[in-house]
Amino acid sequence: MQDIFVARLMSSGVVTVTPDTLVEDAAELLLEEGIGSLVVVDEDNQLAGILTSTDFVRIVRDSEPKAETTVERYMTEGVVTAEAGEPIREAADRLITYEIHHLPVVDEEEGVIGMLSTTDLAAYFSDVQKPSPSSA
Repeated sequence: MQDIFVARLMSSGVVTVTPDTLVEDAAELLLEEGIGSLVVVDEDNQLAGILTSTDFVRIVRDSEPKAETTVERYMTEGVVTAEAGEPIREAADRLITYEIHHLPVVDEEEGVIGMLSTTDLAAYFSDVQKPSPSSA
């Protein structure tokens, strides 16, 4: 496969915030824009950091007092899935079409049998291999 450079695949029009942006405003921006991260820049548009949806998981975990709200209130229903025997291209197309990052892999008899993520696809196309749990 010929080399494809980052500039060809990157998204432009990056959504940014400043370090003094309130967390609540950042969360609203993530939802409004339908994105998973915000780039934090200084007054000269230089990179200062990044705030991701994973960071928000930590914020919820560390919040006091605890909300004690069940996941049912916030979970997504009607989940888009994949089957183990389908071509990877079809699964990748579904990730893009529905603008999602995770596809539970289901079997009609066994139920949920795995998960396919955008990270899995990136690893598949990369020369870098994820270490197996036994070698970690």
